[in-house]
Amino acid sequence: MLRRILVANRGEIAIRILRTCRALGIEAVIAVSDADRESVPARLADSVIRLGPAAAAESYLNVNAVLAAAVAAGADAIHPGYGFLSENPALARACAATGIVFIGPTPSQLEAVGDKLTARRHATTAGLPVAEGGEVAQPADAMVLAAAIGYPVLVKAVGGGGGRGLRPVFRPQELAATVELAMAEAAAAFGDPRVYLERYLPSGRHIEVQVLGDGRTVIHLGDRDCSVQRRYQKLIEEAPAPFLGDGLRDSIRRAAVTFGEHLQYCGAGTVEFLVDADRDAFYFLEMNARIQVEHPVTEAVTGLDLVAEQLWIAEGNALRIEQHDVRLTGHAIECRINAEDWADGFRPSPGTVTTAVFPAGPGIRVDTHVQPGSTVPPYYDSLLAKLVVTGPDRAEALATLRSALARCQIDGVATTLGLHEKLTANAEFLAGGVDTAFLDRLLQPQSATGGRHG
Repeated sequence: MLRRILVANRGEIAIRILRTCRALGIEAVIAVSDADRESVPARLADSVIRLGPAAAAESYLNVNAVLAAAVAAGADAIHPGYGFLSENPALARACAATGIVFIGPTPSQLEAVGDKLTARRHATTAGLPVAEGGEVAQPADAMVLAAAIGYPVLVKAVGGGGGRGLRPVFRPQELAATVELAMAEAAAAFGDPRVYLERYLPSGRHIEVQVLGDGRTVIHLGDRDCSVQRRYQKLIEEAPAPFLGDGLRDSIRRAAVTFGEHLQYCGAGTVEFLVDADRDAFYFLEMNARIQVEHPVTEAVTGLDLVAEQLWIAEGNALRIEQHDVRLTGHAIECRINAEDWADGFRPSPGTVTTAVFPAGPGIRVDTHVQPGSTVPPYYDSLLAKLVVTGPDRAEALATLRSALARCQIDGVATTLGLHEKLTANAEFLAGGVDTAFLDRLLQPQSATGGRHG
């Protein structure tokens, strides 16, 4: 049994983990940077331990600092949340060497899916469809491969993630310069200059499947649609994916389980796919070996606490539910509310929150770490809150979402609330099944009035 957990993260996911720990009677110690010493998660935790300076590289991304904090706190385990070190095999290996439980998959599994080329090879071995493409060592290689694949192509950083390290190329004359730039950016951002090409499907849908595994058995918890994106980063997610044919849906879910079984996956993870609805086809994209930002929509339609399931598996237990136990009920939608000026290129908006009013009531859940007086530092992700609504069907969930958004107010920083109101009034989005190019179409030309600042 886990008795004391170090939460090595910040923001809303830290509070989310704290909530489950409290419900299970597990002591939760939070590791914070200097920028987060007065944060809401720090006030809610059982105790607080300093990681280091505000810069993420010296605190939340510092493997040695996180491990030292866990040892000093006498923690049985580390929960890394998402982002930061959540998919870093170095932390998982260090935990194993120190006798601390890493709440996540094994180091070898993290390595298998953290390298995008290795993940593609595993997917191919497991029999999953992958988009045409491969690694390119120099621009000349890219020209040859792109000619074989056909334009447009996507240049992807091998070590990328979270929507970073992706560049579409539509014409041959743009490819060499794009590859050179992508290699330089990948080296600077990820410490790995390798890139590869994939056939680019501009109007595909981004569909993902939540899986749980105990190293022996893998099950799925349904699918999610994450196609509303800006710069390849998700803004709205819903479960289940609307208007996905039953045959295609079943095939995608089976593929996700097959991939997990191939890895003998242990923990919570998400297998992501690009769907070509016109051809009734799908392609493996990647696996995120951690809890996802959008996990609440899966919790809403399954009734499960995914953090509790992570802890159960981390204790060495077999899955306590089987595939036939999973019942998907109703529809759920999540909006990510970020501190960004969406009409000014999604420019980050650090500052101090002066007003924070969130809705409540049946079918509404808000995961947030902000309240009046909260500081939004410039060092980290801009996520302020996740507004999650549920209903017996998509139409009622959308009605609840529009009402809930109208009752949100955040002042002091620019936010994406106005964009979400615009999205949920849009006929194409309301009809369901939009593709990943939807938001770009909606924002061209961009609104001259800007995002709602509260």
